[in-house]
Amino acid sequence: MHGWIILDKPLGLTSAQGVAAIKRLLKPPRGVKVGHGGTLDPLATGVLPIALGEATKLTGRMLNGDKGYRFTVAFGASTATDDLEGAVVATHPHRPTQAAVEAVLPLFRGEIEQTPPAYSALKVDGARDLARAGEAVALAARRVTIHALTLEDTTPMDGHLDAATFSVRCSKGTYVRALARDLALALGTLGHVTHLRRTLAGPFTLDHAIELDKLRELVQTRPSAELIAPLTTALDDIRRWP
Repeated sequence: MHGWIILDKPLGLTSAQGVAAIKRLLKPPRGVKVGHGGTLDPLATGVLPIALGEATKLTGRMLNGDKGYRFTVAFGASTATDDLEGAVVATHPHRPTQAAVEAVLPLFRGEIEQTPPAYSALKVDGARDLARAGEAVALAARRVTIHALTLEDTTPMDGHLDAATFSVRCSKGTYVRALARDLALALGTLGHVTHLRRTLAGPFTLDHAIELDKLRELVQTRPSAELIAPLTTALDDIRRWP
């Protein structure tokens, strides 16, 4: 039992809970490791590569690979977590126009400097989740790469935008919540993420992903080994020498 299940992670489930669900469904033999290739927040859905057996040795490659997301930003309010999970901490009356949004997008393409959200999985002095424990957190800015960023849809309100939906392809270490926060600030307002869906993780896309309920159905009628993608599928995007 060595290979991948590409889970279409549902809303509200943590990545660790996704791994636990796969363990319960596939019942891997004793000693077979199971892990995931990149954390998704509970409020995010989409591509979550889950490795079984020898594939767990490749999860680092998933972590280092590019990611893709579709996300919606609501303008006019910031939250403690930069998404719907946190309480509103500030509001602003300004709403941008579509033209203004499209004008600032080039500022966020290419290599940019980004400060991660205070609420994140990053360790500070060896500890995680300090902000959730009530401690003040100061995270250092980091360089990340935005390979593509486009405006996909808008929610207009009196000639301005109440919300906007974007697609992004980015390097490892990029926080979409921070990107949404900084986009809003560049537009002279505040903002937070209301919807986040991962569309890409390394070589895996939504075309490879399976919903948990569908997997439960298939487990009843098919051997587990038939449901697992080969270990080498994680290497499909590596260029071969002639």
